[in-house]
Amino acid sequence: MFYVYILLSSKDSTFYVGQTNNLTNRLKKHNSGYVRSTRNKIPFKIVYFEEFQSRTEAMAREWEIKRKYNTERRRKLVLGFDVSKINELGL
Repeated sequence: MFYVYILLSSKDSTFYVGQTNNLTNRLKKHNSGYVRSTRNKIPFKIVYFEEFQSRTEAMAREWEIKRKYNTERRRKLVLGFDVSKINELGL
């Protein structure tokens, strides 16, 4: 399973969009400062994700969200997301 996710920075309330095959490990990497592009905005929490069968599908969706969704449109995605899904994954 592959995931496209949106993180919310607790430091400045900005969003970060990415894709991975392991949400738990990826969140740990972001919050440990391992990811250069996000290390100045930690801590993060996952506020949205979508599941895909292939990395190709996930990458296409990631590209779509990054390129076609402004901050307000991303916020609407997050607000419409069922947060119980995040709890089910233990995040």
